[in-house]
Amino acid sequence: MIYDIAKLLSENTYPGRGILLGRTKDDKKAVVAYFIMGRSQNSRNRVFEATEDGIRTRAFDESKMEDPSLIIYHPVRVLNGTTIVTNGDQTDTIRDHMKAGHCYRHGLHTRTFEPDGPNWTPRISGVVAPDGKYSLSILKSMDGDPACCCRYFFEYDRPIAGYGHFIHTYKGDGSPIPSFEGEPERVTVEAESAREFAELLWDNLNADNKVSLYVSFIDLATGQADSVIINKNV
Repeated sequence: MIYDIAKLLSENTYPGRGILLGRTKDDKKAVVAYFIMGRSQNSRNRVFEATEDGIRTRAFDESKMEDPSLIIYHPVRVLNGTTIVTNGDQTDTIRDHMKAGHCYRHGLHTRTFEPDGPNWTPRISGVVAPDGKYSLSILKSMDGDPACCCRYFFEYDRPIAGYGHFIHTYKGDGSPIPSFEGEPERVTVEAESAREFAELLWDNLNADNKVSLYVSFIDLATGQADSVIINKNV
């Protein structure tokens, strides 16, 4: 099934954190998108900011920061033309293992889901090669049982122009919050620029829960990236 990404987002009040990887309609650019949402003051008190090799999260108001352990990290890092995007500090785990000559899976086999019971939030990760091939992964508990970590890897050798794959931490709101299930959702990518796509995603994320969004269109011929950050806290 192919989903309209705007409709998919607008109908889900709380997908949590999400990664979308794909290819533009002209088949010339790789697409990377990552967003964070929050229900607590601590989660909502964040912004994205650019770094030399990607982006990081930081507290918008340092005086209101409660526990930085699961909310302050580098969601995006670029290593030798490969873009790594995740919802936690496993970004650095993947980068370090790749630096040592291993693949991203090697790094993720050293990690599990987040230690935030009873939600046991999944760790989602994506890797985009310089030629635009991409992979997605989710590490999650077995039906909410923290005794078992399930690791799923999805690899796309030939991305299709005008489409992408979307994975997110939660199916929707709840208590505990239900984890994402199944394969990444295949979605349309109609936008012609990073700014256009960012505005489409941002406008369809739940107004109360959205926090920050990052979108990058990477030229496959030159490696040059056109990147956009949108923060609710400005």
